[in-house]
Amino acid sequence: MEQRLHRLEFSTSGRGMLEVTAPIRRWVAAQRFGDGLLTIWCRHTSASLLVQENASPEVRRDFEDYFRRLVPDGGGGRYRHEDEGPDDMPAHLRAALTQTQLSIPVQDGQPVLGTWQGIFLYEHRTAPHQRHLVLHLLGEPGG
Repeated sequence: MEQRLHRLEFSTSGRGMLEVTAPIRRWVAAQRFGDGLLTIWCRHTSASLLVQENASPEVRRDFEDYFRRLVPDGGGGRYRHEDEGPDDMPAHLRAALTQTQLSIPVQDGQPVLGTWQGIFLYEHRTAPHQRHLVLHLLGEPGG
């Protein structure tokens, strides 16, 4: 059993989902593992990770519409924590309602994802940000 650790950096364009499947797949394949477990960790409190449908962009728009209703932006005293603006606390709440870590099985050197599944970095702030994901692969070399 061996392990590998890697960090990926992404530029977001503001609130919404950014598909990160391809660079993650490339890194996993380059490790030449057969079977194992990939853990992806998001190093932020105002962004998160999702495995979600990647075929229809309407899914991403529906997610954003849903979260806009569920966790509206602040201003006017809606939240106490607005140190970085009216989207600050809503971003933390959105991240708490989603997830900051994913565990995905690896088989034959590739993450095991369904036909329509992709891995998404979900930016919860309205402004663009630099986001970091840490990838940890544990498994058997030789794939």
